[in-house]
Amino acid sequence: MFQRLTPWSDGPDMITQCPIQPGNRYTYRYNVTGQEGTLWWHAHVSYLRATAHGALIIRPRHGVKAYPFTRPDKEETIILGEWWNANVVDVEQEALNSGGAANISDAYTINGKPGDLYNCSEDQTHKLEVESGKIYLLRIINAALNTEFFFKVAGHNFTVVAIDAGYTDPYEIDTIVIAPGQTVDALMRADADPGRYYLAASPYESTIGLPFANITTRGIVEYVSNVSASSYSDSTPIMPVMPVANDSDTTYRFYTNITGLVRSNSPAVPLQVDEDMLVVYGLGLTPCRPSQTKCNATIGSIAASMNNVSFLFPTKTSLLEAFYENEPNVYTEDFPEKPPTTFDFTNASAITNIFTAKGTKVKKVKYNSTVQVVLQNTAIIGTENHPIHLHGFNFFVLAQGLGNFNESTAVKKYNLVNPQVRNTIAVPAGGWAVIRFVANNPGIWIMHCHFDVHLPLGLAMAFEVENGPTPNDVVPPPPKDYPTC
Repeated sequence: MFQRLTPWSDGPDMITQCPIQPGNRYTYRYNVTGQEGTLWWHAHVSYLRATAHGALIIRPRHGVKAYPFTRPDKEETIILGEWWNANVVDVEQEALNSGGAANISDAYTINGKPGDLYNCSEDQTHKLEVESGKIYLLRIINAALNTEFFFKVAGHNFTVVAIDAGYTDPYEIDTIVIAPGQTVDALMRADADPGRYYLAASPYESTIGLPFANITTRGIVEYVSNVSASSYSDSTPIMPVMPVANDSDTTYRFYTNITGLVRSNSPAVPLQVDEDMLVVYGLGLTPCRPSQTKCNATIGSIAASMNNVSFLFPTKTSLLEAFYENEPNVYTEDFPEKPPTTFDFTNASAITNIFTAKGTKVKKVKYNSTVQVVLQNTAIIGTENHPIHLHGFNFFVLAQGLGNFNESTAVKKYNLVNPQVRNTIAVPAGGWAVIRFVANNPGIWIMHCHFDVHLPLGLAMAFEVENGPTPNDVVPPPPKDYPTC
């Protein structure tokens, strides 16, 4: 959600609000002007969004006839998730206390159901009934904490028509790739032989040697007819052939081949850049803190950083409150526009310093300025595809590539005509992406990795967008029921 002039309803803890305390309540009030498509809501503190989440669908004002694609006969929301048998808050706290990695999940889910590949969940399988010849709009949401997914339906192809609530040129594909935080709208025509087919989600893991749950969750697409709704219910569903878990070629092809749909009301790509940033990010180490009683002081604690600043969340006042009240000593406005040192970012053997420092730093930008950010992945403690999410804005994805960003060659590839428009970009493992947006929304807006395991480690920064020149461009006072720390 853009939360235009309603930044108090954005949600991330200690960025725009203090968390809602047990037994208390807070009403989020906002409008959806200028937005339509598939989004979602979720808890934004600790690991709570593992189960506290849901779809948030904004339909065209004039109904389905206003869709800029083939009108579907039916819509189906598909939320992909992760499940731990343990308490997810304990999972996070144990990892933070030890300074190591969090335990991997025990199952993946489709609309909350693990499917029939797991022990004792055979009756917990999502089912989608379809009729031959009809078209279905699948609104796919990745609500998993730490897992990107491949998504397929055996015997069927997709036409991608939107991503992150932004319409795209029709893109024909048989495998969808979706990272945490992202949404994909895809048309599926029921044109296979009548029967039963598995729809399945399996993990994409770009980091070699990193433990992950190499398992599959699946539901069932079942053809029905007016003659007999159960005529195929006893047949064995056909399983799609899923990509191997480290299939970065399929992932890169999917993410880079999508283009945005240009309509009469589509915003144009701004050509003049006011703020040009190179944000280099990845994992690292920090010294063990006194609270980390199980941390190995010889090795240190796993951390994450952007431009070697490991984001430290405030504890007493949210950033937005400090911005509004002009309260000092909560954050500083010196987030660096580029990394402190330049090196061969994607070459692990060239990395000599893996330590980073904690800080609560923001990048201050003028209202209505155009901001360009080159997001550069690194090979520090592993090469990984990170989904980077920006609050408060959509951004244009001008280009993506592998290796180290080289402006002289990359600029020739910039799509300034019909780039994809997103709020979450899965930056290629060992690669880079160039995004551009107009800072026309005053307030404090966090940009962070949507792997929840990386957020408390510090893989985040925030933009402070100044108030504009008119009363309609100024952050209003907080609501009366605004949570306090």
